[in-house]
Amino acid sequence: MPRNVVVIGTQWGDEGKGKIVDWLAEQVHGVVRFQGGHNAGHTLVVNGKKTVLRLIPSGMLHPHTTCYLGNGVVVSPTDLLKEISELEAAGIEVRPRLKIAHACPVVAPYHVAIDRAREAKRGDAKIGTTGRGIGPTYEDKVARRAIRLHDLCEPSLEAKLREVLDYHNFMLAKYLDAPTVDFAETFDLLLKAGAEISPMLADVSHALTEARRHGKPLLFEGAQGTLLDVDNGTYPFVTSSNCVSGAAGPGAGVGARMIDYVLGITKAYTTRVGAGPFPTELTDDIGAGLAKRGNEFGSVTGRPRRCGWLDIPALKRSFEINGVDGMAIMKLDVLSGMEEIKICTGYEFRGEWIDRLPYGSAAVADCKPVYETLPGWKESVFGIRRFEQLPMNAQSYLKRIEALTGTPIALVSTGFERDDTILMQHPLN
Repeated sequence: MPRNVVVIGTQWGDEGKGKIVDWLAEQVHGVVRFQGGHNAGHTLVVNGKKTVLRLIPSGMLHPHTTCYLGNGVVVSPTDLLKEISELEAAGIEVRPRLKIAHACPVVAPYHVAIDRAREAKRGDAKIGTTGRGIGPTYEDKVARRAIRLHDLCEPSLEAKLREVLDYHNFMLAKYLDAPTVDFAETFDLLLKAGAEISPMLADVSHALTEARRHGKPLLFEGAQGTLLDVDNGTYPFVTSSNCVSGAAGPGAGVGARMIDYVLGITKAYTTRVGAGPFPTELTDDIGAGLAKRGNEFGSVTGRPRRCGWLDIPALKRSFEINGVDGMAIMKLDVLSGMEEIKICTGYEFRGEWIDRLPYGSAAVADCKPVYETLPGWKESVFGIRRFEQLPMNAQSYLKRIEALTGTPIALVSTGFERDDTILMQHPLN
């Protein structure tokens, strides 16, 4: 039976998951998003044309691939419909191929208002959210007051909305000193969106189980990255969902045995967006050069990414949490032209040496990286699609990453195009 693969980010997000999911999607029945919301930005480049997906899974560019949004995804109806319209305008058939779980929590205007007002109130102590209402929506889910997609088509919507909006408007007015959200406008927006989205609602859990029973392989597409996981990341500078491989089961409504292989997407260096500790961050010309060559700006937010050397202790922690079977090294081409390349192999931490990222942002902030220096390579590796064609120093860099992490490399990306990819071990076979 073909393998089902979960694709997760092993760093602080922005590793390049979308490209790899898109590259593998031609060979699977379906691609499943299982957490996060439209704060995720997955960039695909095919024949020079760039497509940025936010909610819709990265298999949508393959006409025979079915795309699923599991119940662990929070859905902004307006942003979903906007994204669908953008793809349809580009000639891509979306609605018949998009199956959305009934239980997805709804991201509403009051969630966005709460998110932005909180960040404004925090000032310099802000978390660094995208301001898209994701966190407050997950809070409503856990507090059991969330409006879910199936509610948009129910007569009880009005009463549920009044109750939850009263709560959030109280918080906006009394605690956050921010404008409140109008009930009538919100109700009308959700009612209209519900009518348009309802034909795409489906029993995603059952559909995925049936695909498995009939031997149809699936990709489970994670968003953000492990070090932003709400339980295992650099708390509190994290996202509001579980970004790890184990979240694929509950987030898609399937059992743990549905996952056969965990593919960890790993950038050849390290980046981070927003606030929070970052042990290997480079604030010098080297870091600026990585950011420029790698075009390190958020595809959804446009925010600049902080750049640094590859962090092995962070990867070791991430690989253990996820049970990574193989990794995909992304953006190897960005390191071309450097005289030397450093890899963080451990930390000096409060008087001792450690080789795993500690828990808690205060502890991570106290980590001083210990580096190993490797020779760089002058030759461009852009677009190379065979391992043996890489410069010897680039090959040595990749082999050293394997040795330090104890994890094999399955794929290497050498450019932004879909096919600028070196296959070393096929995750699906």
